[in-house]
Amino acid sequence: MTARFQELTRQAGLPPIRLHDLRHGAATLALAAGADMKVVQSMLRHSSITVTMDTYTTVLPEVALAAAEATAKIVPRSASRQLGHVTDHCGRRPSGRNTSG
Repeated sequence: MTARFQELTRQAGLPPIRLHDLRHGAATLALAAGADMKVVQSMLRHSSITVTMDTYTTVLPEVALAAAEATAKIVPRSASRQLGHVTDHCGRRPSGRNTSG
């Protein structure tokens, strides 16, 4: 199969690539598109989610960043915290001025 694949890529004028590289590329693209790691594990038929995670979490730091940003968006914040204002539990700014007036 590998020899046939290499012949087809050569005939198509494509750069040399291994079937395994295509498999890795497909998994990487699936994760970048938002596929769940468990889905990618199943797609690749890895015996363990650990194998998939060990391989692909280091490949796509932007996926980790996107997950962190999505998580941060659902964390409830008070209106004053969203605007960057720091207040104590009574609504006062550290300078002692009340935020309501």
